[in-house]
Amino acid sequence: MRSRYAAFVLRNPDYLMATWHPDTRPTELGLENSPEWASLQVLDASEQGARGRVHFRALYRAGVGWGYLEEISEFVREGDRWFYVAGETSEGALKPGRNEPCPCGSGRKYKACCLKG
Repeated sequence: MRSRYAAFVLRNPDYLMATWHPDTRPTELGLENSPEWASLQVLDASEQGARGRVHFRALYRAGVGWGYLEEISEFVREGDRWFYVAGETSEGALKPGRNEPCPCGSGRKYKACCLKG
């Protein structure tokens, strides 16, 4: 999952296609309209035999604010490789509080980082 997130950040569609299961893989993948990804939070992960599930939240810049993409992703293992199969997604606006950590990953409070500007 983390490697696929990195591929989205780096806009590497070849890696994403190679790690997508052939049964559900699209014929092409354009990343030119992808947001500016900021961080990945893995909320839960489980594995049962050759099946895996990852629940994650990815944060991104949305104009002057922040947004998130949350997904429960399904994976299947074939041999020693995991392949993305499908996911249930939801998106929304992220509204961090002034004293919460900044979504940009700086380690500073939001009010002292991206809120002031």
